[in-house]
Order: sequence, then C-alpha cells, then structure tokens
Amino acid sequence: MEKPKNVEEFIAQQKAAIASNPECGTSHYNLAIGLLGQKKYDEAEKALHEAVSCSPNLAEAYVQLGGIALARGDLDGCLKYNQQAVRARAGFAEGYGNIGFVYLQKGEVDKAIEALEKATRWNPKFLQALTTLANAYLLKGRVDEAIDTNHKALALEPNFAVAHNNLAIAYLEKGEFSLAVTHCEKAQALGYEVAPEILKELEPHRNSPDR
Repeated sequence: MEKPKNVEEFIAQQKAAIASNPECGTSHYNLAIGLLGQKKYDEAEKALHEAVSCSPNLAEAYVQLGGIALARGDLDGCLKYNQQAVRARAGFAEGYGNIGFVYLQKGEVDKAIEALEKATRWNPKFLQALTTLANAYLLKGRVDEAIDTNHKALALEPNFAVAHNNLAIAYLEKGEFSLAVTHCEKAQALGYEVAPEILKELEPHRNSPDR
C-alpha cells in the first residue's frame, strides 16, 4: 500500500482495507486515528467501538475511547475505558497512567498513587506519569518521594518545566528555600506560570546569602 499523502488519503486507505476485511480491528483503529486527526469525534468513536468488537485485546483503542470521554468531561467513562485497556493488555503503562490521572482528578489520591506506581514500573521513562505521581505524593505529604520522582522526570527531560515547578513546591514544603528558588526560577525561565502564592512565599529568599 502506498504511503498516504494526507489524512484524507489515509482515511480512504483504511476504509478500503475495512471493505476487503471488515473483521480487521487494526484497520478500524487506524481509521479512528485518522478521524480524530480531523476532529470527527463521533465517527472516530464509532470506529473505535468497531475496532474493539473485532479485536477485544486492542488496548490502544480503549485508551483512545477514554481520551474522547475525557474531552467530553466524562471522568468515569475515561476511567472505565482505561480499566478495560489494562485488562486487555497486562502491564500497559499508558492505561495505568491515565487511570492514575483520573483518580487524581476525582480526589482519590491513594488509588491514583497505586495506578501511577504501576505505570512507572512498567515504563520508567513515562514522563507524564512520573510528574503526576510526584504530585500525588506531594498531596499525601510524602515530600521526599515527590522530590525523588520529579528528579527522575528531570533525568529524562532536564527542561521539563512542570517538574521544576513541582520541585519548587516540594523544597518549599521542606524549608529548603535555596533549592526551591532555583527550581522556581528554572520553571519560569522555561515559560511556566508559577502560582502567585508560591512566588510570594519565595520572594524573601531570592537574595539570601546561601544562594
């Protein structure tokens, strides 16, 4: 099959593949990805349901369905689809990362930590899951674990502004003001909008002699 020149051609190819083999879950999934690229969410959702109907273990399709649910503000729907994703494929880090994110949004921090720890165990380079896990640790007062997890994120991406911001907050909690200011300034230099109350707390420490 020729490489498609654009999304329309890609979609046409997938529709042709489905016409010749309607039971191919991957073709339905690929069609959905093309439709998502065009922001045709209802059509994409239909194609994703066809995909999992043909291939019940297609974990990525459940994750995409969860993404559509989340875009509609349906946290429970997003959670349900990602739970199906990790049932479909053991050790599916992306599914666990999304489950953790949703639980954190719902204020169920312990459940979030459990899911995010699984995500980062299965994929230690899962940047978004690491920073979300660090946030969850911070909410539970597990400050040292939050710091350690943010540093793991920065080891992967030194200019990840969110991790620098999180470290500013964590070090502020520990009273390590010099480190807090350093990471706050890095976050700001990278374009992150640090919360005004954090800036206010750090202001007296910006020119302290230990910096």
